[in-house]
Amino acid sequence: MKVTSSEIIISAVKPDQYPEGTLPEIALAGRSNVGKSSFINKMLNRKGLARISSKPGKTQTLNFYLINEILHFVDVPGYGYAKVSKKEREAWGKMIETYLTSRDQLKAVVLITDLRHPPTNDDVMMYDFLKYYDIPCIVIATKADKIPKGKWQKHLKVTEQTLDVDPEDTMIIFSSETGEGKDKAWSVIESYM
Repeated sequence: MKVTSSEIIISAVKPDQYPEGTLPEIALAGRSNVGKSSFINKMLNRKGLARISSKPGKTQTLNFYLINEILHFVDVPGYGYAKVSKKEREAWGKMIETYLTSRDQLKAVVLITDLRHPPTNDDVMMYDFLKYYDIPCIVIATKADKIPKGKWQKHLKVTEQTLDVDPEDTMIIFSSETGEGKDKAWSVIESYM
């Protein structure tokens, strides 16, 4: 997809704040600090649209981005970050669960993992949650520029086995530095629209 316009339109914490209308939505999930903001900025050709924070766990709302007036990206709070109180984590969990399980416009979830490391227990829980609710998942293994190309497939296999990825779910090696995987990510996302 050629992105000609993109803007953040609302930060929501409950259903009555979600945008109205029937535009398809693609949610972006991943642990804090995995590179969700960098992924969004790369996909939308915008340097600072999604703010990259030096403090993980900064996104505390569902951030809706309108793309080309035809699609929403929904950035959900990162999980697995320790410096947030248990109560706050539970509130986020509830907010994310409500969105993922009740939103008709949601077409798929992009689960962002770090290609350099095996997925965490939180990643596995998120993937299992999506599978339980029958939500299509696109696994984006990012930070590919940080490891030699010759090792990509070996690392991807670890991600695939750790998450126990369903055959119908796509896995994409991605780098927000080089743009590796961007075109493939767009073509898979468009297939859900």
